[in-house]
Amino acid sequence: MSKIPAELKYARTHEWLRPEDDGSVTLGISDHAQEALGDLVFVEIPEVGRSVTPGEACAVVESVKAASDVYSPIAGEVTAVNEALASQPELLNSDPYGEGWIMKIRPASGIETPELLDAKAYAETLED
Repeated sequence: MSKIPAELKYARTHEWLRPEDDGSVTLGISDHAQEALGDLVFVEIPEVGRSVTPGEACAVVESVKAASDVYSPIAGEVTAVNEALASQPELLNSDPYGEGWIMKIRPASGIETPELLDAKAYAETLED
């Protein structure tokens, strides 16, 4: 059973978002996504300063099974990336909601969009 923290927002494409006190938003992949991918062996992260748009592929995670795009659910600018993933991609498996974060984004506007799901709604999509 996948962990789905209640305080996060989720995209149907299995990314999570956590609003931070400084106005930025931290993005990562869900526990369900890392379980489905298996052991992660490589992460390609975007450059700081890159602009992202909703639905845009902005990172890639590769496992022993497959490569998968990571999509930005919101518009904004990448303000930080998790450099530790270059040498420790397994952080996405061991701690997807903590040390396994991928990037921080400064939203162009708020993150309250109809496309983002709360934990309950995201859990329901996994049941389908």
